[in-house]
Amino acid sequence: MDILVQLKAERDKAAQQVNALDTAIRALSGLNSTGVTRERRTMSAAARARIATAQRARWAKVKGQGRLFQSLPSAASQRQVSRE
Repeated sequence: MDILVQLKAERDKAAQQVNALDTAIRALSGLNSTGVTRERRTMSAAARARIATAQRARWAKVKGQGRLFQSLPSAASQRQVSRE
């Protein structure tokens, strides 16, 4: 019978620890939520069109100007192997 009393005491101790952990979790989860929900920002079609046009212009500048990449020395011409 002594073992049964010890097991019940351990169960009660574990239940108290679970309750303490649940209380801590509720307290911490309450810190993250301020209760205020922000509305999602929407962008007008004109603004999206301006952004898309600007991005296309940036890509065209990069793709259209081959000399941008030709002006940079290639990796093969930069490497030098010493003769020693």
